[in-house]
Amino acid sequence: MGYVTTHVLDTAHGCPGEGVKIDLYRVLNGERRFLKTIITNDDGRCDHPLLEGAELQEGEYELEFYAGDYFASCGGRVGKGRVVNDSEPAFLNVIPLRFGVNDATQHYHVPLLVSPYAYSTYRGS
Repeated sequence: MGYVTTHVLDTAHGCPGEGVKIDLYRVLNGERRFLKTIITNDDGRCDHPLLEGAELQEGEYELEFYAGDYFASCGGRVGKGRVVNDSEPAFLNVIPLRFGVNDATQHYHVPLLVSPYAYSTYRGS
C-alpha cells in the first residue's frame, strides 16, 4: 500500500517546523483540486500519511507550505541583520512543491527544509 508523507525542518533555527499549515492538492489536466489541510506536529511531521491506499493515485500532486505564517509566528523574520516588520512582505511566503507519483504502491516522502530566504526538498524515505 502506497502513501505520501512530509515533514518540515526549520534550518534557520535548527529545529522541526512545528505548526506549519500545509494544503494538499491533486493536479488533473493542469487544474488543482483541493484535498485537505494539514498542520505539522511538534516534530515538524504530520500525525498520519497525507494520502494512503486507494486515496493515492498515479499523477501529480502539490503541497503548499505556509512558510511566511510560520516564520511570523516564530517572533518575526530576520532580514539584512534586523528583524523584519510584519507589515513587510515575506521573501518566502507560500511555497508550492509539485511532485509526481508514478507508482501508487510506493512511499513518497516530500520533506521541506526551509529558512526565511531559502528552501530545498528531495524525495526522502
